[in-house]
Parts: sequence; C-alpha cells; structure tokens
Amino acid sequence: MAKRDFYEVLGVPKNASDDEIKKAYRKLAMKHHPDRNQGDAAKAAEERFKEAKEAYEMLSDPQKKAAYDQYGHAGVDPNMRGGAGGADGFEGFSGAFGDIFGDIFGGQRGQRNGRQVYRGADLSYAMEIDLEEAAAGKESQIRIPSWDNCETCKGNGAKPGTSAKTCSTCHGQGVVQMRQGFFSVQQNCPHCHGTGKIIPEPCVTCHGQGKIKKQKTLEIKIPAGIDDGQRIRSTGNGEPGQNGGPSGDLFIEIRLRKHDIFEREGDDLHCQVPVSMTTSALGGEIDVPTLQGKATIDLPEGTQSGKTFRLRGKGIKGVRSSYPGDLYCHVAVETPVKLTEHQRKLLKELDESFKKGGHKHSPNDKGWFEKAKSFFS
Repeated sequence: MAKRDFYEVLGVPKNASDDEIKKAYRKLAMKHHPDRNQGDAAKAAEERFKEAKEAYEMLSDPQKKAAYDQYGHAGVDPNMRGGAGGADGFEGFSGAFGDIFGDIFGGQRGQRNGRQVYRGADLSYAMEIDLEEAAAGKESQIRIPSWDNCETCKGNGAKPGTSAKTCSTCHGQGVVQMRQGFFSVQQNCPHCHGTGKIIPEPCVTCHGQGKIKKQKTLEIKIPAGIDDGQRIRSTGNGEPGQNGGPSGDLFIEIRLRKHDIFEREGDDLHCQVPVSMTTSALGGEIDVPTLQGKATIDLPEGTQSGKTFRLRGKGIKGVRSSYPGDLYCHVAVETPVKLTEHQRKLLKELDESFKKGGHKHSPNDKGWFEKAKSFFS
C-alpha cells in the first residue's frame, strides 16, 4: 500500500508554518496515542499514530522537508540515506519527540524504577455557603472519598497466601516497545497494564487493586472575601496515582446561596430599598441593613424611584482586594394598595390639587408627554 502524502496525513497545506505543523501533530498524537486507545480501536489508532509521527519527523526538519518537497517519499527513504544521526540515520523516539510528548503528557506520567507511573485524577467538590460566610471566611468540614491499603491483602493486591509475580511480557518494566523499521513506540504493557506485576489470584476484597475506597473528613479553610465560582485547591487529596505516582488534587468550588437582601457584584453589594410614597415625597431618614450592621440614609424631599445611594466601604473585601467594595441602595417607591374609602378620597383631593399646580409636582411628566407627542406626529 502506497504511503499517504505527509501533508495530507497531518491535515495541513504545503505552505504550513512550523507552528501549524507542530500543532497538527500534537492534536493527532493526543487522539491516536496507544495509551489512549484500547480494545478493538487500538490497532488502527497505533497505525495512525505511527503515520503521524513519521510525517511530523520529516516535515519538522528543514533538510528533510526540503528533500521531501522536491523528491517526495523517495527523497527521505531511509534506505537511500547515509548512517548519520543514529543506527537508522534518525534520532530515537525520546530525542526527536521528547519535547512534543512532554507538552502533551507533562505532569501526567513519568517513570519510577523503569516503570511508567501516572498521576491520579483531580476531584471536584461543590460547596454552598452564605454571603455572610463568604465575606467573613470560615472553617468547614467536608466528607470526600479516600483510598486506604486493603487490610485483607495488606496493599499488595494478592489473595492472602499468594503473591504477585513479575510480568513475563515486560520483565517487570511495565512498558513494552514496538518497533517497525526506524519507528519505536513505547506503551504500557498490555498484560500487566503498566504495573510490572501479574497477580494470579487477586484479593477478593479489593479485586487486586491493593486499595479500598473509604470516606474521610477534611478540614477546609475558606478565606474571607471568596466569591461565587472561585476554587480552593487541596493538594494531594484527589484520586491516588498508579504504580506509585502522585495523587491528584481536590478542588472545592464555592457557590453562594441566593441572599434575601443583597446581590453581589465583585466586591460591591446591591440592594433594593422599598420607600413609601409619602416618605419619598416628604423626605426623611431611612434605615438600611449592611453586612456590618444598620446604616442610615438621609432621603431628600422628592426622591424618585430608581435613585441610587452609595455607601462607601459597606461591601465586601475580596480575597485579593486591598479595600472593601461599596453598597449601592436602589430606591423603589411603593404605590399604596388596599386603600380605604377615606384614603381614596384624600388621594383624589391631593391629585386635584396637583393638577391645579401644573407639571411642577411631576418632574418627568411634561418632558415625557412632549416626547410622546413628537413620536406620534
């Protein structure tokens, strides 16, 4: 079967830049890497991975790329090249691709005693708190999954009275290498799954895992000023690693409960302040709540609905803030309801007196009607 064009393999045009070629290869490598494909799809993925690897090796090297652009596959056929560079005239797997796979798998896997070790997965935990707790900070306890050594097998995964044996496929290394021409791909051993050991008789309690899942209580310190959606990181409290790899981390995501009075916007707070019609008209002092206690607003005569009063420093001091935010009080003038006949009569008399006074009692009335008249005409 004829080889596909290298540019076609990576899905890039012939004038693609080095950065575009590298990004295309990384995407294909992540998709088809042997460690990420198991079962029936493993064989096809392995072939695509090798194909992409060969294409990247040729097109990322200026000299090889120039030869390929001029002569095609014949220009880079290893049988027509000298012996420079290595046994096959090319760098080995780790030399040519160490930087690529360091970017893709960095922090996720490594080696210990010749075996592949894998970092455990991170865990996420959602914690609901009140606005007051977010402002002041608090210490809280949460229950999270934990893993302890199995008491039955003492953590070795084997049934009591038996023991694990060295894997005959990888000879205890946990990895195997597959070679085809000058290609060399290292992957987890398919028989021991990277552990380097085979357990003929697994422990019936942990099923050969060596660990059992439990629950543990964790003390969490929530910093003052934390906001909705922010996360707290608890290092090492995620899932355990494989083959002795480090554990993942636990991320506690904060979610603020809806408050009866305040709405938070960054370090600022907002609240609606209901004011009676008479108070808004005559003016006066009104009390408003804050997280620090009661505060007083001097309401001027003729205050309109929607008027906002700013109370400096009555908001929240964020986690990374130097000063607390402000509290914005938005006036909402309330129309009286369920009037008695006497009250209705009084309001009608008041309305008649307003009409005799023209528009001076309704500051927005005249301007609005003039705009409406202009609109309709």
